[in-house]
Amino acid sequence: MADPKGFLTTGREVAQTRPVGERVKDWNEVYVPGSLLPIVSKQAGRCMDCGIPFCHNGCPLGNLIPEWNDYAYREDWAAASERLHATNNFPEFTGRLCPAPCESACVLGINQPAVTIKNVEVSIIDKAWGNGDVTPRPPERLSGKTVAVIGSGPAGLAAAQQLTRAGHTVAVYERADRIGGLLRYGIPEFKMEKSHINRRIEQMRAEGTKFRTEIEIGRDIDAAKLRRRYDAVVIAAGATVSRDLPVPGRELNGVHFAMEYLPLANKVQEGDLTVSPISAEGKHVVVIGGGDTGADCVGTAHRQGALSVTQLEIMPRPGDERNANQPWPPFPMLYKVTSAHEEGGERVYSVSTTHFEGDENGNVQALHLVEVEFKDGKLEQKPGTERVIPAQLVTLAMGFTGTDQANGLVQQFGLELDERGNIARDQDYATNVDGVFVAGDAGRGQSLIVWAIAEGRSAARGVDRFLTGASALPAPIRPTDRALTV
Repeated sequence: MADPKGFLTTGREVAQTRPVGERVKDWNEVYVPGSLLPIVSKQAGRCMDCGIPFCHNGCPLGNLIPEWNDYAYREDWAAASERLHATNNFPEFTGRLCPAPCESACVLGINQPAVTIKNVEVSIIDKAWGNGDVTPRPPERLSGKTVAVIGSGPAGLAAAQQLTRAGHTVAVYERADRIGGLLRYGIPEFKMEKSHINRRIEQMRAEGTKFRTEIEIGRDIDAAKLRRRYDAVVIAAGATVSRDLPVPGRELNGVHFAMEYLPLANKVQEGDLTVSPISAEGKHVVVIGGGDTGADCVGTAHRQGALSVTQLEIMPRPGDERNANQPWPPFPMLYKVTSAHEEGGERVYSVSTTHFEGDENGNVQALHLVEVEFKDGKLEQKPGTERVIPAQLVTLAMGFTGTDQANGLVQQFGLELDERGNIARDQDYATNVDGVFVAGDAGRGQSLIVWAIAEGRSAARGVDRFLTGASALPAPIRPTDRALTV
């Protein structure tokens, strides 16, 4: 155990953010560099080393949280890094981007603020990189088997790294011009600087993983031909089809999916563009969708110089504390204030967009909305609550509906889909096509980064068994596992 009295003597303290007026003028991460290290050891000491650590249930990766908390408390950073990497290929990603269901399941969280597990995690990995403790781990011998991984998001990268280390020759295919999937182009720089992706890619290259960018399977290469070229294929293409809003005026200029808007802002930071073709500068911006992607649009609009930013959510405002029907340890629906929300803007709940209004040139100028409420389990409009708000840029951040079928990948492989439109798979993550496996959102549906990495690791075990007859690789979850909810 770290500090037997730590949870009694030390209060919760989180990472310090830079002043709003400073950070909205740049695209660097919002946290004060190095602010965690002076406090993280004491924060790790708050961990109670529970007999039954429910944080393990909250995290699908099965992270050994009490163990690396103990090492962090003792400032044994090398040992902490080893324990962290035992279950997670990319803790610098999850430590920055995961909403931390482990903290919601923390036993201390029953009657106190939970342990800052996420902050401890990112401190350990950042210290490990700084100390040179993160090095390539190439396989001792090659199996002679080849694997193609389609998609370079967290699921694809995790599967690729696990299979490469198992001795297989792995090539990752990515349709974008850079590796990383939504980590690269869907996550703004202020949430995670892309240098963290770049150094992981270099580690994987040194281990032997090959990367092929600007190749879309289904369009540039026939999926059936790819299957014949490799001994196995892992589909980790994500659930990239954005949910649309079919209301009058949707066709107006200035109404865009979030995943049309955010990648362009990231391309400016990569140096590909001087100015984004879809910019919030000098505009009234409306973000439809109250989740993390919507918050990313809010923070991006602030940095581009929006006149105003309004975020709309059809559901009621969540409470500040757990509801009685969401008892510990499931992940609760709580009112969440992200760094983007701290920077300004208005959040409006229980409203639905009825239509968009444009000018004579076909550009969106206003959004018409109405308040809604649940009656008898149905969402109904409240008469007399209609109003109009200015909108010269609208981003749709309402989630995703499934994997892309327009590119021909599903049809060319001959894949079966489940009742939710995801690619169907068995308990080994194998599809109905021999030697073709699926991991991440393409099989699970839209989910969290920790579930994507866990799926990538688990699918790698299924592929390894298919290729060799047995596998020592870990499989933290089954395809049918779901988050702990009520």
